[in-house]
Amino acid sequence: MQITFYGHASLGIQIDNINIIVDPFITGNPKASEIDINTLAADYIMVTHAHQDHILDVESIAKRTGAKIISNFEIVSYYEKLGIAGHPMNHGGQWNFDFGNVRYVNAIHTSSFPDGSYGGQPGGFVIKTKRKAIYIAGDTALTYDMKLIPKAYKYDLDLAILPIGDNFTMGVNDAMIASDFLKCDNILGYHYDTFGYIEIDSVNAKAKFDAELKSLTLLKIGQSIEI
Repeated sequence: MQITFYGHASLGIQIDNINIIVDPFITGNPKASEIDINTLAADYIMVTHAHQDHILDVESIAKRTGAKIISNFEIVSYYEKLGIAGHPMNHGGQWNFDFGNVRYVNAIHTSSFPDGSYGGQPGGFVIKTKRKAIYIAGDTALTYDMKLIPKAYKYDLDLAILPIGDNFTMGVNDAMIASDFLKCDNILGYHYDTFGYIEIDSVNAKAKFDAELKSLTLLKIGQSIEI
């Protein structure tokens, strides 16, 4: 499994020959100006919630590639009205896709489209393939619900992708606690440094994780990791 960081909370995930894009906010992010969305392959687009900094490029990528949207019922319904196919989910539910099993899990945040219409309840995703399991938290506060992932759902996570920018989501200190709840010490940080409210001290953040014998990976935009 290869994971590429496209800036803010946008990710590309390649599982064998399947390409997934998560929360594409690229053209509106000056820091991601070197990423050309017209070159991105996508079979699926996973959307955690309806805020503009997570959906800006959904429509253009989906219409170009024919990608199917995976999200909550309200978000999928919104895009189906635009002629884009989707697979609706809701909290606690799971589905077996051709790339693996996906469970839609809780996130504590808000969710509305840029026009003010209701975007359903925000969520995160756990993706489990035959070899690996990852958690994509979306925008969320620290929540005890994260304990369900290893305990009730029986996932042994290889990677947890957590927001660390604070102010709108949990910050670095809460992400460290989240890693304990998730029983996963391998963390990929995202949703930070895009704009002033969520700028962090990256050196200090990594040092905090190191001190607890945990790993915090902070990718440059366009950089990838293999898990």
